[in-house]
Amino acid sequence: MKIKLFTLAFLLSFVVSYSQSNKEIANVYLKRAKEAIETSVDYETALTYFNKAMKFTDTITDRKIAHLGSKIHYEVHHKQNTLEEQLNYLQIAQDYSKQYFLLAKNKGSEEYIENTEEYVLIRETIEEVSNEIKAENEEKLRKEKEIRRIDSLKATWSKQSESLAIKVDSLYKFNKNGFALIELDGSYGLINDLGETIINTGKYADALQFDGYFVFKNKKDKPTKIFAYDSSSKVGTMLPAVSDFSTLSTNYGMVMLPRGNGRIVTYPNNVKEPLVYDVSSKKFVRVANQEDLLKDLKKADVIDKYNKDGEVKVDKEWYVFGGHLGGGVHPLYSVEDYKLQYYLCSIDGNLIDASSDFGYLGYFYQNKYQALKNNKTVWVNQNGTKVSDAKSETAVYGGDSKVRKLNSGAYQILRDNMIIKGQEKLPKMADFLRQNSGK
Repeated sequence: MKIKLFTLAFLLSFVVSYSQSNKEIANVYLKRAKEAIETSVDYETALTYFNKAMKFTDTITDRKIAHLGSKIHYEVHHKQNTLEEQLNYLQIAQDYSKQYFLLAKNKGSEEYIENTEEYVLIRETIEEVSNEIKAENEEKLRKEKEIRRIDSLKATWSKQSESLAIKVDSLYKFNKNGFALIELDGSYGLINDLGETIINTGKYADALQFDGYFVFKNKKDKPTKIFAYDSSSKVGTMLPAVSDFSTLSTNYGMVMLPRGNGRIVTYPNNVKEPLVYDVSSKKFVRVANQEDLLKDLKKADVIDKYNKDGEVKVDKEWYVFGGHLGGGVHPLYSVEDYKLQYYLCSIDGNLIDASSDFGYLGYFYQNKYQALKNNKTVWVNQNGTKVSDAKSETAVYGGDSKVRKLNSGAYQILRDNMIIKGQEKLPKMADFLRQNSGK
């Protein structure tokens, strides 16, 4: 029994000693906290010491400590980085202030009145900071909502923008009349500067353009179908079957550039004259009275002789007279086969060798012929002399549409700061967002 009483007394003595030691340590830190305030008004240092003191304090039983804790936390709340941290310090200050009221006995003392005033200030500040946090959260929500709305508008714009894209591999330059070739997977079509498709891709493997005319071929070489489009009149024409020109012909052969007078020249197989087609009148162009023409050429000593079979003798050799290409130039074919031998220039009797000089000539217009030599275009006059290159009459576009290539490889047409495709229009994204900002 004595041993138990001794042990109990020892434990009580240890606890009392330990508690006394903690209280003394806490008092040291509290003293330093007060000195930091009184000597340099350094509440942050005071807070550091106060917090150390609280580590050695189980329960605050001294009203002055409660008041000190409240004052320190209030004075440092505004130095915290966020409103939430400031509110946390204010609530701690409020808790210490409430603790003071529980410990204070003299409600009429100056100290009690001071703490009461501080308590009211703390409550008011808590309300202000809480309102700021509420306003900040509401603004954050508003911004998030606005971002979601803008993202939705951007998605809507992107979808509409994609629908107005011209999905082709290439969109060539518009001509003066506002038309341009398009190319997709090796086939050609036609589009205008409003983004309207005039001729769909998928049918024509090659296309030529010059002087406002577009010529579409179903095959790059030796085509069997040709479609011509006049961008001035906006009228398209399918050329007659080549067999309508010659029953022995199966393809159009070489196709030359269309010219501003609406004439297209091709060189079909199995026939001894070029095919000349007038797009405007939709007719083949042939010599109206060949015998009268041959008589005039004989009289002018351009040819030596001619016969009723349409053959002419030039420089002691007989050839099949192959009609005309305008400007007094006439193709001459071999009598034995379908080989094109020469071009006879009636202006001076000069012969252009189709084998060594120029293999093919186009139609005469503006004092020039297109001539092909080794599949390259040059330009010649009425006696076969090379001249400066002809310039397409509709080469320069003067309209308002602009072409933009997208990262996807597709194209868009812009006009008046709008993306257009036929009758559909879409403002640029910035304008679209601005126009819908109030919705």
